[in-house]
Amino acid sequence: MTASHELSERSWPRLQRGDHVALVSPASFPDATAVEDLARLLTGWGLRVKVGEHVLDQRGYLAGHDADRLADLNAAFADPEVRAVITTRGGAGAYRILDGLDFGAIRADPKPLVGFSDITYLHLALWRQCRVPGIHGCLVGPNAAATVHRLLTSAEPVTHHRNPGLLSVAAEVPGRARGHLLGGSLGALAGMVGAGLPDLDGAILLIEAERTVGLGQIDRQLTQLIRARALHGLRGVALGRFPGFEDYTDRGWNLIDVLRDRLTPLGIPVLGGLEVGHGPDPHAVPLGTAAELDTGSGTLTLAPPTR
Repeated sequence: MTASHELSERSWPRLQRGDHVALVSPASFPDATAVEDLARLLTGWGLRVKVGEHVLDQRGYLAGHDADRLADLNAAFADPEVRAVITTRGGAGAYRILDGLDFGAIRADPKPLVGFSDITYLHLALWRQCRVPGIHGCLVGPNAAATVHRLLTSAEPVTHHRNPGLLSVAAEVPGRARGHLLGGSLGALAGMVGAGLPDLDGAILLIEAERTVGLGQIDRQLTQLIRARALHGLRGVALGRFPGFEDYTDRGWNLIDVLRDRLTPLGIPVLGGLEVGHGPDPHAVPLGTAAELDTGSGTLTLAPPTR
């Protein structure tokens, strides 16, 4: 039995004006202006901002040494004043510090982690070990900021509607499904196979990715999940954005051909066209909360992660 089935779900309290939030860089480093902009936005929400000691450190493409990035993250989770942990960016490197996370402190005082892309590794680890919901999103752009703010401060469910203009709509498989929404970056999901991927049985899986190489990137990652039987028992798939693939073909196939080839045989509903993931001004969604997917209405309805 996996850790995700041994633990009960832990929601976190809604943020209130005057609460403290922490800014940390567990993956790649941001520039100073980006951190200033984030702090200004959060202060405008009436929050108090604590900036991690190593937020602007640089070591290659990483925000400093692994031990220092980990120390900032663990300090934020252990700080009783901090009510939310907000990452400055994704990039690369979060996967290097998973084994050092203070899961005991996280279970003792659940608080949301906000981030996406490489931060998916952290979301997956926190759900598997602690069953703490997180927020797949960022604070860059008006829709991005508004949807994160709502998830942090509201106890109301939210419904995301299909954008019929997005590429992934063409990969839909009709149907309805219910389950906890898990997932995020496809690369991180595949990268966690054999290294702590949560049990996805009964879940709705969110998948989004940006093109870094060719179609083989998506094919290999989905095939890795299938061959590892990680998708066994999955209830549905929610497809976000796949920027860079819009006009890309490889010997007669495009992204939709790959998605259909790998996902349709699963025999479960697939909803496409969600404004989630890489690209400008993405919408934020909660991970680890109850979700209902309906391709008929083109909606993904999500329970609040707060109490």
